[in-house]
Amino acid sequence: MQKQTRDLALGFVGAAAALILFAWLANQVFRHATIRFDAAIRDGVHSLASPALTRFFRIVTNFGSELFLAPFCLFAIWRLVAAQRRRAAIVFAVAAAGGESLDYILKLLFRRERPAVFFGLTAPHSYSFPSGHSMLSACIFGVLAAILTTRVKSRGKRAAIWAAAAVATLTIGLSRVYLGVHYPSDVVAGYSAAVIWVASVAAGYHVWLRRAGSAGPKEQVSK
Repeated sequence: MQKQTRDLALGFVGAAAALILFAWLANQVFRHATIRFDAAIRDGVHSLASPALTRFFRIVTNFGSELFLAPFCLFAIWRLVAAQRRRAAIVFAVAAAGGESLDYILKLLFRRERPAVFFGLTAPHSYSFPSGHSMLSACIFGVLAAILTTRVKSRGKRAAIWAAAAVATLTIGLSRVYLGVHYPSDVVAGYSAAVIWVASVAAGYHVWLRRAGSAGPKEQVSK
């Protein structure tokens, strides 16, 4: 119980920090005050461009798209249900579906136009702020890592799972900047929104467990 309470408190602190960051970024975007920051990062990343790197990021960016994430989530949910982890499956489904909905709402709210894309690519038709690829990959890979590590005793394996989730999420975000389809501030905002949403899901799950009378120290998302 103490560990669960501590994790919840840390999640709250992280969500509060992410909320402050997102609110600041949103205000800057409304004021068009991120232009210099975005331009400097975009130019710096683009200066590293090479044919091999472009091919790499064009492949990597697809792992943050709905065409990949939708079937990936369905497969993960199926595997969790098959493993008798129905609560974990529900949490994962809520995190993924809620993240998608939140991204759609935020894009409509801010209506930020896309930057000029690089490498002759076609800009997506959706709005730019926040980055959906960054937000959804953070939500989905982060929550899945949390679910998987609840039943892993080895610290090394737990660290490897979290590292894989972090590397995948950060690389997908970087690909959006490298290809020019997002401003860097879009990507940072996507990560911030993901932290807020995941923390909200975790808090809701904690309340669910308490009301169900199942808030044991080993419960969490292991079932």
